[in-house]
Amino acid sequence: MSYETLDLEADDRGVLTVTLNAPERRNALSAKMMDELTALSRAEGAKARAVVLRGAGEVFCAGGDLTWMQAQIRADRDGRRAEARRLAGMLDALNTMPSPLIGRVHGGAYGGGVGLACICDVVVAEEATRFGFTETRLGIIPATISPYVLARMGEGRARQVFMSARIFGAEEAVRLGIATRAVPEADIDAAVEAEVAPYLKIARGAAARAKALARSLGPRIDEAVIEATIDRLVEAWESPEAEEGIAAFLEKRPARWA
Repeated sequence: MSYETLDLEADDRGVLTVTLNAPERRNALSAKMMDELTALSRAEGAKARAVVLRGAGEVFCAGGDLTWMQAQIRADRDGRRAEARRLAGMLDALNTMPSPLIGRVHGGAYGGGVGLACICDVVVAEEATRFGFTETRLGIIPATISPYVLARMGEGRARQVFMSARIFGAEEAVRLGIATRAVPEADIDAAVEAEVAPYLKIARGAAARAKALARSLGPRIDEAVIEATIDRLVEAWESPEAEEGIAAFLEKRPARWA
């Protein structure tokens, strides 16, 4: 399969490196990128011994594409639900992908970008990386990523950063449980390789079953939970705060509540 927003590189060890390849949009999650990440998780990604997820350009992922979100303000409820389900489906597909998923995070991970990090089994972040759940600045909420964020961070730690839109660094991301390690820029590739190496010596099927077991024993993330997050996101998109927040961001002005 060919991809427009992803760059794939497979080596002879069976390790697949997936690069979010829309640097001109700071690798924001567009509808096309969501669809391609979903397809990848069920095709090439599911067959790899390990998958490394990274971003092209200056940041890992800036979150949801603002043009895409603005379109949801104008859409009818059925349209909003379809797009919320597209996002939720991508997150679920990546979360349930049997291959180990290792995040290589640099520059910035905001909103849905933090959600992608929380779906990874391991995250290696550059020390200078900035993180933030920035949705509330736009009048919306981190809805569809929330099950994965809470599974990774726990409620107590999540509440420190989940609602405030506060930007925090890589060392705090490690403390909060989002990142596994924070390393200097010069060391990140070696650190990622160190996380990949153990998977080259184990049975792929056993690794997949162990990952599925860990998911089954963790917080419940089933169809009902995912559907509830879709409802919450649609409700947020329908609010006057979302209309004002997204418009203010696109117009490069403070929102009324700032």
